[in-house]
Amino acid sequence: MDNEILATVGGTAWGVWLMILFAGIIFWAFRPKNKKRFEDDGMIPFREDGER
Repeated sequence: MDNEILATVGGTAWGVWLMILFAGIIFWAFRPKNKKRFEDDGMIPFREDGER
């Protein structure tokens, strides 16, 4: 197998893997189940000291 072919296949595989990973992260972030958690985490800078 030529190095050029190996580099092309490897680059394509990494591209596909990164696209699948990105889509999974986006899916996880926008699930309705996580909405309250992210809203609570977003309010952390506005909380008073000692408040949870």
